[in-house]
Amino acid sequence: MSISSSPNAAPVMDARHFRDALSQFATGVTIITTRLADNSFLGLTASSFNSVSLNPPLVLWSLNQAAKSMPVFSGNSHYVINILAADQAELAMKFAKPSDDRFAGVDYTLSPTGLPILAGVSAWFECHNRSRYPEGDHVIFVGEVECCDVRAQAPLVFHGGRFLSE
Repeated sequence: MSISSSPNAAPVMDARHFRDALSQFATGVTIITTRLADNSFLGLTASSFNSVSLNPPLVLWSLNQAAKSMPVFSGNSHYVINILAADQAELAMKFAKPSDDRFAGVDYTLSPTGLPILAGVSAWFECHNRSRYPEGDHVIFVGEVECCDVRAQAPLVFHGGRFLSE
């Protein structure tokens, strides 16, 4: 195996350039949900989701360390990762924007531990909050999947700074 490097200088990289490059990787869109201490619900849109392991069943997602929701997600024992379907871009935007009640007008059922599973999602994973890893300006959450379900349908995809659907 031969490894060589380019004789050309590396392009200048700043935060905007890095974000632009990252935006070329198409991702699915999720809404992570959990419960607050007052029994109300918290949810946020995230595209940083990936599988980690089949045995044990592990998935990961990440959250900015400065997020107001960080103490809740760090401290709670469980959360649900809702994988959005192609027709749920409006829902993704609702949970991405600041709001006093993101769940107002949103249909959902409750998971085995009483957390919101959003209606119409392609799949959902109820996870035990297994571990957290601070890296850069984010925390990587690794969840051990305790139960999940799937309703195969076209996905909501985020690419180039916008939502794509079939």
